[in-house]
Amino acid sequence: MKNELSRALTHRHVQMIAIGGAIGTGLFLGSGSAIQKAGPALILAYLIAGIFCFFMMRAIGELVLSDTTKTSFIEFVRQYLGSRFEFIIGWTYWLCWISLAMADLTASGIYIRYWFPQVPQWLTALIIILVLLAFNLFSVGLFGELETWFSSIKVLAIMALIVTGLILLFTSADIGGHHVTIMNLVNHGGFFPKGTLGLLAAFPMVIFAFTGIEMVGLTSGETANPEYDLPRAINNLPIRIGLFYIGSMFVLMCIYPWNEIVTSSSPFVQVFEGIGIKFAAAIINVVVLTAALSACNSAIFSTSRTLFVLANGKKAPKALGVTNNRSVPVKALLFSSSVLFLIVILNYVLPATVFEIISGVATVSFVFVWIALVWCHYKYRKANPKKKTVFPMPLFPITNVLTIIFFIGVLVLLAFNTSTLISLLFSLVWFLALAVAYSILKKKLN
Repeated sequence: MKNELSRALTHRHVQMIAIGGAIGTGLFLGSGSAIQKAGPALILAYLIAGIFCFFMMRAIGELVLSDTTKTSFIEFVRQYLGSRFEFIIGWTYWLCWISLAMADLTASGIYIRYWFPQVPQWLTALIIILVLLAFNLFSVGLFGELETWFSSIKVLAIMALIVTGLILLFTSADIGGHHVTIMNLVNHGGFFPKGTLGLLAAFPMVIFAFTGIEMVGLTSGETANPEYDLPRAINNLPIRIGLFYIGSMFVLMCIYPWNEIVTSSSPFVQVFEGIGIKFAAAIINVVVLTAALSACNSAIFSTSRTLFVLANGKKAPKALGVTNNRSVPVKALLFSSSVLFLIVILNYVLPATVFEIISGVATVSFVFVWIALVWCHYKYRKANPKKKTVFPMPLFPITNVLTIIFFIGVLVLLAFNTSTLISLLFSLVWFLALAVAYSILKKKLN
């Protein structure tokens, strides 16, 4: 046994993992609800959130490229924020992906029932866990290939929507009894039909759509050429957000007035059914199922690598910090996957409410981790004021401060929604429990 990760992820893998991380199920499934909350102003919400997520990614990028011998940004938390924060943030990041995987496993069960209504949600979750675990146990290269195909399917679906929308727009077509025009963005109550409050109400859903975007920074320890691949993957983020999120929302609301977009199914289904594609619902169901599987696949990878780093930093059991002869942290993979089996039980006991609660926990936990990583980068730059960097954070330290303020603002917004307030309170209890655990185990953890 050894404790080194391989560097089997190629440039193609890293680029597609970055793209996959930027496209979540929130875009395909949750965009209808987000549109009803904010109207066309949702485009602005994606733009604003995208800018701050880009700054967050630039902070992570500068951190991981400052020392490529480290296998994860969790190690930088140890160096610049201390052992206690490494323990809290490391285990919280593990919770981020575990809860996100549980949410998407639940969603996968719902999607499968579109074709097989008699299949219980818990059975689908069980099968998916076992299949993805098998892929991840084989090699990191196979994980990269699987994620590449998942990402490709998501990209094709979005590009199909955008191209279809542009053709309808330039030909001044009619669809579903509506004229396709750019004026649909302002003709139905203006660009801000729900006012500023509607814009603010959309931010939590927008942030949920972006969860997992930072995972490309976790691949640095298994990337063949991180100095080349990571900057390009991160710098392309504005293009991906502009194309996938802003582009698709712009096209959707040009095709249909925002108040005519349904929330009972994906807006993508509404568009394709409107132009006469009879199997639109089935096609989009395949796409959203792919997006969910992609998130689960990424979660199994991320949680195992996080445990690997924590174990080698003495913040998790030592056995989780070793790899097999294919450089795969098998015990860490098995541990995280075994925890995922809890969602099988929850889907059996609470099939109707489990998704909303767990997705809220994932959103809150991710935002806390993002704040910590941006703060960690700030501490790194203050500790190394004269160090030359190959990938500097733009407009440091102003962008750090503004990004942290923005994410704190998102957490405040989450407190005003009943369901996300429960998730927020759960996360605070989680942080308190970790802080107490660290104090009790301090001697063993250092």
